[in-house]
Amino acid sequence: MTENLTKQHTDNVENGWHGRLNLAYANRSGTTQIIHNQMQAPLKVQRPFYPEGKEVCHSVILHTAGGVVGGDRLSLNFHLQANAKALITTAAAGKIYRSSGQLAQQNIEIQVDSGANLEWIPQEAIVFDGAIFRQNLRVELAPQASILLWEITRFGRSAKGEKFLSGEWRSHTEIWQQNSPLWIDRQLLQGGSGMLESPHGLAGKPVVATLAWVGEAVTAEIVEKVRALRCEETIYPVNSTVGVTRIPNGLLCRYRGSSTAAARDWFVNIWHLLRLSFSHRPCCWPRVWIK
Repeated sequence: MTENLTKQHTDNVENGWHGRLNLAYANRSGTTQIIHNQMQAPLKVQRPFYPEGKEVCHSVILHTAGGVVGGDRLSLNFHLQANAKALITTAAAGKIYRSSGQLAQQNIEIQVDSGANLEWIPQEAIVFDGAIFRQNLRVELAPQASILLWEITRFGRSAKGEKFLSGEWRSHTEIWQQNSPLWIDRQLLQGGSGMLESPHGLAGKPVVATLAWVGEAVTAEIVEKVRALRCEETIYPVNSTVGVTRIPNGLLCRYRGSSTAAARDWFVNIWHLLRLSFSHRPCCWPRVWIK
């Protein structure tokens, strides 16, 4: 037994983790339940909990290896059946470690059926200098379904003075509805490139973040309320840059600055406003987040 475990650990180190997590949610008599749960290390999900009642199922994803290295392949698949409501987050910040040359990749497939709502709000990812990483995220959104998702990324361990001087980061997000694209977003940042300092790129800031809400048209009044949040300096430092744009059946918000906490706090305020507007309930802070 010990020899088998040692060999498995050695194979994972040499070949990278090929982790998988498949979750399916269904609404059963007003309660959203996980009806299918397939896990393969290093990914797993905690037991669901219901801090705001049985209608919304909260799930926390764990990455038991502690971080992503070159050669890792992670696959996450979420399916919300009709009228299910789920909030999915991660237990800790993601860490994308320096690579010796191999690509690390994460693929996320999401299907949201009619009347269902998903909030995919993972904690921030830290991309170490020298990391080579690609994330592909594709959403199939049925009519009368909705999704709120965000991505918060820090390039380099800036608290230690590290910058993203080598490596490559790619993020490719698509949201489709009935074979038509609602939002497609492709981002590429190469370590040490001019985009790190360019005003059209990171402008010397280590943190970039994107929030997208898709599923129902956003009124001009809501857009103005979201934009008004930027006037509150207590939400984020004054050296940050933010943008708010209406997209077909949704809203897109961007952040560029120095603080992942500031990005998250701004996003939480937007999330709260959108929840009140479309679901008539306040946002519920996930219990694994540090306030």
